[in-house]
Amino acid sequence: MTDQKIELFENYPVSKALITLALPTILGMLVNVFYNMVDTFFVGQTGDPNQVAAVSLCMPIYLLLMAFGNIFGIGGGSYISRKLGIKDYDSVKKISSFSFYASIIVGFVSMAIYIIFMKDILKISGASPNTYQFSKDYLMIVAFGAPFVVNQMAMGQIVRAEGSSKEAMIGMMIGTVVNIVLDPIMILYMNMGVAGAALATIIGNACSTFYYIYHIVRKKSFLSIHVKDFSLHQDILINVFSIGIPVSINNILMSASNVLINNFAAAYSDNVVAGLGVAQRIFTLVILVFIGLSQGLQPFVGYNFAAKNYKRMNSAIKLSCVISVIIGFLLLGLSLIFGRWSVSVFINNEEVIDYGFKFLIASYAIAPIIGFQFVFMSTFQALGKSIPSLVLSLSRQGIAFVPTILIGTKLFGINGIIWSQPIADIVSVALATVMYIYIYRKMKKKAMEEENNNTEPAYAN
Repeated sequence: MTDQKIELFENYPVSKALITLALPTILGMLVNVFYNMVDTFFVGQTGDPNQVAAVSLCMPIYLLLMAFGNIFGIGGGSYISRKLGIKDYDSVKKISSFSFYASIIVGFVSMAIYIIFMKDILKISGASPNTYQFSKDYLMIVAFGAPFVVNQMAMGQIVRAEGSSKEAMIGMMIGTVVNIVLDPIMILYMNMGVAGAALATIIGNACSTFYYIYHIVRKKSFLSIHVKDFSLHQDILINVFSIGIPVSINNILMSASNVLINNFAAAYSDNVVAGLGVAQRIFTLVILVFIGLSQGLQPFVGYNFAAKNYKRMNSAIKLSCVISVIIGFLLLGLSLIFGRWSVSVFINNEEVIDYGFKFLIASYAIAPIIGFQFVFMSTFQALGKSIPSLVLSLSRQGIAFVPTILIGTKLFGINGIIWSQPIADIVSVALATVMYIYIYRKMKKKAMEEENNNTEPAYAN
């Protein structure tokens, strides 16, 4: 099993290796689209826009837990890939064990904070008198399930980092299937509403967590969750947090930007919030497909960078960019054809559908290029380039987004809200491309010097 993973990184044709790593991840992410949509769909079947809006208001708070998981998942996963590239298997066990236990601890801390500051958190999120109680019901259950949310997010990335994309996908699918089965039972049959949606989500996360534990303890993995392998060595802390924290900042800013846009939308009506929430769920399809592609790419880039096989590394990055453009145009076309219908699937309210469709088309307009920023961000993470990763994280949901929505809303009203994120994405894609070209040229120059010194193969175009 482990020899096959090394074979994949070192000897598979680049296209085959990328398909092997990325396809299960993309499929897992597509399934995860349903994970995010199912709650909204079944809550929408209650016919109550306030409950749909409540789920939308709580989603940024839920995303914070995923952000904390990514600190250890992507930060630890990036370091694991590089350690595998130099065959340092003992360090791999220590990094994975640290990520496992640290994510659980952070989950419990998050639980305490959410419960203690529940009222203030919901107020900041933009809950109105009509949506407050629904939002509280949802968030209370999410709070108690926080350790599962953080841990399963971290371990899914860690499992993928060793080349086990199939197992990472299975873990995601188990959680999603459980969620899909439980949602109609709890939301509609048991008449729990949004609380049922939250409970189904947490149970799904718990099932994913238990599967990842099962995978690791089977002894067919480079990874470990054994307490004896847990280490707080300075090298582990620096490398995990230097990559994980920028990623987490990106996720936290995503939550903050969602809170900001929800507050702007709430100034118009709860129906605008509901329409925005539905559109965001559908656009999650684009985001998760590209995240799946980039996360499948990341361990391959990290491994070959550490092994100094720059030609294979760069070929995979170029291929990923081409694939992202093709997928983006395909999804844009589908949104133009089925956009309004897809919004109407979630709720039968013409005003909500109108707003949702406008948000959706604006979001999908940049689908052909948005994949670049995720490919390049994963590349920076895989290379251990913390500063470019941090800059890009700050851009999409912060530096570019905040001025865009503030100025856009003042000048263009609700259209400023609709187009704020797409414009911010265009700025971020341009920034990501410039940074990658700069880093690429530096690495190419270094590789040519190594070739001249007869040390390593050249960095090929």
